[in-house]
Amino acid sequence: MTLMPVDDALDQLRAAARVCVTTRARPLAEAMAVVLAADLRSPVSVPPSDNSAMDGYAVESSDSERLLSVSQRVPAGACPAPLQAGTAARIFTGAPIPPGADAVVAQEQVEPQGDQVHMPAVARGANIRRRGQDVAAGDVVIPAGTRLTPWHLGLAASVGVASLTVHEPLTVALFSTGDELQEPGEAPREGAIYNSNRYLLKALLARCQCRVVDLGVVADTPAATRDALEQAAASADVIISTGGVSVGEEDHVRAAVTALGELALWKLAIKPGKPFAFGRVADTFFLGLPGNPASALVTFLVLVKPFLDACAGRCWPSPLPLPVAAGWHSDRVGSRQEYLRVQLQGQGEQARLVPHPNQSSGMLSSACWADGLAVVPAGTAVSEGMLLAFHPFSQLLD
Repeated sequence: MTLMPVDDALDQLRAAARVCVTTRARPLAEAMAVVLAADLRSPVSVPPSDNSAMDGYAVESSDSERLLSVSQRVPAGACPAPLQAGTAARIFTGAPIPPGADAVVAQEQVEPQGDQVHMPAVARGANIRRRGQDVAAGDVVIPAGTRLTPWHLGLAASVGVASLTVHEPLTVALFSTGDELQEPGEAPREGAIYNSNRYLLKALLARCQCRVVDLGVVADTPAATRDALEQAAASADVIISTGGVSVGEEDHVRAAVTALGELALWKLAIKPGKPFAFGRVADTFFLGLPGNPASALVTFLVLVKPFLDACAGRCWPSPLPLPVAAGWHSDRVGSRQEYLRVQLQGQGEQARLVPHPNQSSGMLSSACWADGLAVVPAGTAVSEGMLLAFHPFSQLLD
């Protein structure tokens, strides 16, 4: 069976993704980290009028290098009178420019002489922030599909908007397969391993602002697997499972998904994570991750997260990797695109990527040690100093 390249799998996931969630209006205080469902157009200009960029004196520029009387005082929030000819207006930062003035002179450049002030030469428009300089009325200030950050909320507030139309969070049903799995806190039993994927993936889904329906561990039987998939399809927008998508006699997920819906992707040219699967159960999307925890982590970050973001209404992310030099040499040439857990060491031109010595698909401690993933294309031997695409974890989790 030919393995599908990672980029082709991403293209197929991108084409299949559809927004699965409803929308509602939320006040700004409740809109952090959710996804904007409709373009936000500003109802006002920011600033709403020409205003002073500093404390000083508003003048007509042709009155440069003259002694001028001060005809009015203009604090922020005031409504100034037109500037009297041949005078200056004392003005403060953010205050509207009086009609007739076309420049502001900083207060430290002005020389008081009795009850008058001497103006230095000043250019027309100096130290004036123009109306609409930041935002013009009618501008799209936040496009639909944006996951809202504190600065987006501040921007919405600055144009007078009190609530935003956003997508509701995506609901994801999660379960693990494997009779060998036991829960943390239980006494170790012979032949068992602790279920790390359950907690890894719940935390990753929470980071993606998803609601999680936790179905726990499903027994390694065809009937239990089908029951879990049917329950998941009835309760969630997307199903994620770990384990059971390989070719072993106890791997029942792939067959159950095919019986209940369809499997559109299975087995990718990726390392770790080859058994990744994608399809649907009835009308609910299904994503099958490998059971090994490092494989589950890599496939989630590279394949699952962008798909979930798109289903939650977010624009398909296109993070640009950083080109960083490899700090090692290897003659080994792999047949699959590899995502190595690496540390970024050094800075600037001296920056180098250093791989963890153990890249086992079952080893999570290497991810705790690493700063991100380095991509080694299929058929490529790594030579020291060659540039590799580096994806920091901070970027992959954004």
